[in-house]
Amino acid sequence: MDKLKRVLSGRDAEEPSGLAEVIDATSLSWGTRMKGFIACFVIGCLCSILGSCLLWIPKKGLILFAVFYTLGNIASIGSTMFLMGPMKQLKRMFEPTRLIATIVMLVSI
Repeated sequence: MDKLKRVLSGRDAEEPSGLAEVIDATSLSWGTRMKGFIACFVIGCLCSILGSCLLWIPKKGLILFAVFYTLGNIASIGSTMFLMGPMKQLKRMFEPTRLIATIVMLVSI
C-alpha cells in the first residue's frame, strides 16, 4: 500500500528535497484524498445516471441530459485528480499515447 501511495503521489524513487518537504506539508493527506476521490466519483456517477433518466422528459429532456451528463463526466475526471494531483493528471492525459483519446473526449464534452 505504501508503494501505491508513493507512485500515485509522484514520489516513486527519489530522495525528498526541501521543495518536496514543502509540498508534502501543504498537500492533502492520503485519507483526505481518498474521501475526495470517492465523493467526486459518486457525485459524477449520480449526475450521469440522473442525466440519462432525464433524457426521456418531453421538450427539455435533451438539454437536461446534456447538462447533467457533462457535469457527471467532469466530476468523474476530477475525482482522479485527488489521487495523483492536478498537474500529474494533466501530464498523463496529454502524453503522446493518450493525446488523441484526451482530445476526442474533451471535444465531446
